[in-house]
Amino acid sequence: MNKTNKGKKAVLLGLVALLAIFTAACGKGNNASSNGGGSETETITLNMMHPWTSPNVDNEVYKARIAEFEKQHPNIVIKQDGVPAAQYKTKLRTLAAGNNLSDINVVWPGADLDPLVAGNLLEPINDLMENWNSILPESALTGFNVDGKQYAVPTKQTFVDIIYYNKEMFAQVGYDTFPDTYDKFIDAVKKLKAAGITPISLGNKEQWPLQSSYISIIGDRFTGSDFLPAVLEKKAKFTDPEFVKALSVIDELTKLDAFNTDANNMDSVQGQDYFIQGKAAMHISSSTVDGRVRINNDEGDKFGIALFPSVEGGKGEPTKSAGVVQYGISIKSGLDEKKRAAAEEFLKFFVSEDLYKELIRNGVVVPAKVDVPEDASKYLKEMLELTGNGTAPVFDSVIPTQVVDVLQNGLQALTVKHGTPEDLAKEVQEAFDNMN
Repeated sequence: MNKTNKGKKAVLLGLVALLAIFTAACGKGNNASSNGGGSETETITLNMMHPWTSPNVDNEVYKARIAEFEKQHPNIVIKQDGVPAAQYKTKLRTLAAGNNLSDINVVWPGADLDPLVAGNLLEPINDLMENWNSILPESALTGFNVDGKQYAVPTKQTFVDIIYYNKEMFAQVGYDTFPDTYDKFIDAVKKLKAAGITPISLGNKEQWPLQSSYISIIGDRFTGSDFLPAVLEKKAKFTDPEFVKALSVIDELTKLDAFNTDANNMDSVQGQDYFIQGKAAMHISSSTVDGRVRINNDEGDKFGIALFPSVEGGKGEPTKSAGVVQYGISIKSGLDEKKRAAAEEFLKFFVSEDLYKELIRNGVVVPAKVDVPEDASKYLKEMLELTGNGTAPVFDSVIPTQVVDVLQNGLQALTVKHGTPEDLAKEVQEAFDNMN
């Protein structure tokens, strides 16, 4: 080979080598962008655990809001872990024990929040509160505030004890309005049963309905709203006569065969359906369920709403509804700078005036001070009037989960005529004492 050819070959090899180096450099640059080295195209994935798996209208609003965030923020992915409501708190507690929470979590106030804060598992969000100070009153934030530090902002106000009733069925047994005393309520139950109508639709497979929707308000009617805080301060006990009387209501309804026979095999949504389909005269559940019962139901007008009636000698206010601010959105502590910034961006977008207005539009009560949209549900005003006369505490928002579990198991046992209200009261008190 002559010198000219050797020279051409050397130049060619040099160009190939330079091209290879350039290609490799570009490849590394692209990989860096996709894996975190480039700021413009970097994708950040946030894990979010929530209990929005049932077909309730607010759950659909929440999931649509997440989708809209991802659409407007293409570099942030929200990886959702939807856990059924009945299992959610247990999973949250298990993950917390292993310091393995998701990046973003739905949390409850009070007794459920305290151990997460004590374990330094949540990031304080005081620096972000200017986004909500104008629309969220202090009463909506207090349950998520510990020692002056805010750990979550709520999405809705839930009243857990709404009695949905079939006006036609009640009229059939002589009640044109819902009974306003417990004696009349029991009289209506007996007459409905005699007429071949199942008085109350109950789906207690998940166990929380009897505890949350029933005992929260029945307990309050007998004991008054100071009772549960007094128990926590050891100034009252679950074995006190007033609380035993509240438990006895479930026992009495069971003995009257007031519930559908398969109550413990049906979940809460099936319990709603049973009522909506005209198979029972009443269903006791949360204000959110109004979306299924009346708002999005062509036959919604035949259903009324009421609160549990007054009880003779009871210490509670008969006009109160058991309510709690719910679904606080929180951020896990210890996230790296980029994930934390992305999580904060999500929080500011997700919990907003737009979210509250969309929830109101669908008949969901919210804790925010926002204008009611013109196209809001016609039933919303009625719900606000019913629940606007004072708020009673929700049992599982005040009492620790371990004690709640004992109560739920015992209430389910009462519905199959196992045990007594007195025995259950002792078991619940023992569970509370063993925690302390």
